[in-house]
Amino acid sequence: MDLERTAAITFYLVEIFALPFAIGVFVYEQRRERQNEEEELFQRLSDEYRDFLKLVLDNPDLHLLRREPAKTDWSEEQRERRLAIFGILVSLFENAYLVVYDDADDPKGRRLWQSWEDYMREWLRRSDFRDALTGLLEGEDEAFTAYIQALARHEAARPSA
Repeated sequence: MDLERTAAITFYLVEIFALPFAIGVFVYEQRRERQNEEEELFQRLSDEYRDFLKLVLDNPDLHLLRREPAKTDWSEEQRERRLAIFGILVSLFENAYLVVYDDADDPKGRRLWQSWEDYMREWLRRSDFRDALTGLLEGEDEAFTAYIQALARHEAARPSA
C-alpha cells in the first residue's frame, strides 16, 4: 500500500508540475521556431532587395538611381529592361507585403514594414515607375494592389513628386 501511495503522489506531482512545465517548454520552443522562421524570411527579403539593387547598378544606362531620369528617348531594348526591372521590383514589394505587412501590428513587425514602405515610397516618387505600375499590377494580390496604388497616389500628389 505504501508503494501504491508513493506512486499515486508521484503521478499527481508529475501531473501538477511536470506536465504544465512540458507544455510551457513546447509552446516556448514553437514560438522561438516561428520567430526564427520569420527572421529568416525577413533576411531573405532583405537579400533579394540587395540583389535587386545590384541589378540596378549593373544597368547604369537606365538611370534607375536618379530621382527622375534625364533621358526619355529610350531604345526598345532599354524600355524592355526598365520594364523587366520594374516588374522584379513590384514582385519583391508584393512578397514583402505578403510576408511582413500582416506582422505590422507588433513593434518589430511595424519597424520592418516601415522600411519596406519607405522603399516603396522612394520608387513611387519616380513618375516612370508610377506610370509602369498599372500594367505591372495585373494579376497581383488585390490587397497589395490597392495598398501600393494608394501609396502611388499619395506620392504623385506630393509637391516634390
